[in-house]
Amino acid sequence: MAQNVVVVLLDSLNRHMLGAYGSTEFATPNLDRFADSATRFTQHYSGSLPCMPARHDLLCGALDFLWKPWGSVELWEEPLTAPLRRAGVVTKLVTDHPHLFEVGGENYHTEFTAWDYQRGHESDPWRTHADPSWIGAPMFGRPSSHYDHSRGWFRDEADFPGPRVMREAARWLREEAIHHDRFLLFIDEFDPHEPFDTPEPYASMYDPDWSEAQRLIWPPYTVGAVAKGVITEREGRQIRANYGAKLTFIDHWFGELLTAIDESNDDTAVIVCTDHGHFLGEHDIWGKPACPIYEPLGHTPLLIRWPTDSNAASPMTCDALTTNVDLHATLLDIFGATSDHRTHGHSLLPLLHREAVSIREWALSGVYGREVHLIADHAKYVRAPVAGNVPMSMFSNRWSTMPVGGFPDLKLPMPDDRAYLDHMPGSSIPVIRQPFEASDPRPFWSYAKFDGSKAFDLGSDPGELRNLCDDRFGAHLADMLHAALTEVEAPADQFVRLGY
Repeated sequence: MAQNVVVVLLDSLNRHMLGAYGSTEFATPNLDRFADSATRFTQHYSGSLPCMPARHDLLCGALDFLWKPWGSVELWEEPLTAPLRRAGVVTKLVTDHPHLFEVGGENYHTEFTAWDYQRGHESDPWRTHADPSWIGAPMFGRPSSHYDHSRGWFRDEADFPGPRVMREAARWLREEAIHHDRFLLFIDEFDPHEPFDTPEPYASMYDPDWSEAQRLIWPPYTVGAVAKGVITEREGRQIRANYGAKLTFIDHWFGELLTAIDESNDDTAVIVCTDHGHFLGEHDIWGKPACPIYEPLGHTPLLIRWPTDSNAASPMTCDALTTNVDLHATLLDIFGATSDHRTHGHSLLPLLHREAVSIREWALSGVYGREVHLIADHAKYVRAPVAGNVPMSMFSNRWSTMPVGGFPDLKLPMPDDRAYLDHMPGSSIPVIRQPFEASDPRPFWSYAKFDGSKAFDLGSDPGELRNLCDDRFGAHLADMLHAALTEVEAPADQFVRLGY
């Protein structure tokens, strides 16, 4: 049995671009080497999206997209690290993820025994002025960008946030982990998330003929970007190449971490996962815009390497359906801890120990206020809301949402006199429930257009090109989604807005 665990979460890690999952587009030799000694899960899916909701799945074990958008740990729940502390497990967070230190994500790190934040990635407000010496790189022409203020201070490859995270995690394993009987090292690495900015030789690795003055490191968040003229096909290839450069870049530094892990004792389990993928032209979709969660975004990699003295140590492929809340349940199971609040995950240990071939019949996925997805064995159902996308409620005692750097005054509407106290499933703690109607200001995810419900047979149609929503296949999945929402005790207004 594992005594220690290292979790490596690489943000926006595209499953379909990893060699371990059959891709030859970009080089990922260290992830592929790790996969050769791990269990490779083939039907692992994101639950709540995007970044902070996904971390809520992982660290709190409960889906939140049916009840609230982006937000922090609530009063009725506690992160994984709290029961692990009570079980005598030392927990360490090493991260460069800026959203963990913003309003709406600010308390996920506080229960860790210790945490280390490497500054300067994406929206991190680290510097107020660009490097005046120009020893580092020049700005990219976005003077209001936090990243442009930080970028020039990265003198060489090792100064980028991703390498600093991997080096610090490796240092902790070599110098501090050895003093603890049981530990969880949680590495929340923001790469290969945008900006897709890398030093040479990575920057030119996959698009050496790009001749423009500036590389395209910020992808648009758009459906139909090429068709609408937002970018050209050539610009799209450049963006995709720069994602590949960032992927190969962080893969190299993951190799440095892997060396430190391999030097440690062999009772450590290692989990490599992500929060979600990233559209890079599939269906002509770019970024993470308001649209269904197609396979490139929601179907994610999961690799788990077990200690060598276990029957779970032999590399294998696992085709069971799994989702991110299952990682929370697995970590509790490994350390013999329990959660006091209601969770939605199932431990993966029966799969790893070959004691079961499945742990769940369905998984739920979605973004607050948008389509609700049901994933079954090689099948997906996308339920779009009815016209108006109401009624809708938000449940929270910590009123916050994702900050948007370019719009600092964009805030979540405050509760009004229609708000009332309700309860979350499994909790007796009163929670503010704010109803929204069509004319109300709402969390911004809910505003985009919808193009109807969809059903896909992923076994015969992995590209999700044939909508089977109107036949018996789709009707069966629609019934499964209704039953799943009932089982998790989703709010009544979710059933109404989804037309049930």
